[in-house]
Amino acid sequence: MSADSVQAPSSLRFAGYAAVFGKRDSGGDVIVPGAFSQTLAARREAGVRLPLLWQHRTGQRIGWVDLAEEDRHGLRVVASLSPGAGPAAKALAEGAVNGLSFGYRVRDAAPQGGGRELRSVDLIEVSLVTRPMQQLARVHYVDSKGGRLAPA
Repeated sequence: MSADSVQAPSSLRFAGYAAVFGKRDSGGDVIVPGAFSQTLAARREAGVRLPLLWQHRTGQRIGWVDLAEEDRHGLRVVASLSPGAGPAAKALAEGAVNGLSFGYRVRDAAPQGGGRELRSVDLIEVSLVTRPMQQLARVHYVDSKGGRLAPA
């Protein structure tokens, strides 16, 4: 079977970090622990799901974020791709794309070293991307069998 004919699994889940605390991104910004706490609490309280987009394209929702939480390392996410995710699912399954990013609005920030220290943000979406702004924001585990997440 050629690489072009490889089919993506019908159901894909992944886990990774959409943001890593204390690391400067390519735009000069640094996210601090607690920056997502208000928005995550508000989403939980309102029961609002967080969309998973392809390359930040609002017209290309490829799934949903099942879990988004802060831990010591950053913003950890677990997401499920929708059956119609097509090329995004194939790219993830093949390991061709493993970057993560997030769309946001700044609530509180301070200038820092040519960028900003992001202290509080409104989280709008998480995206599977080719090139994340923060190099360590990556998918770490992929599962195509609906069970325990396995290393990518």
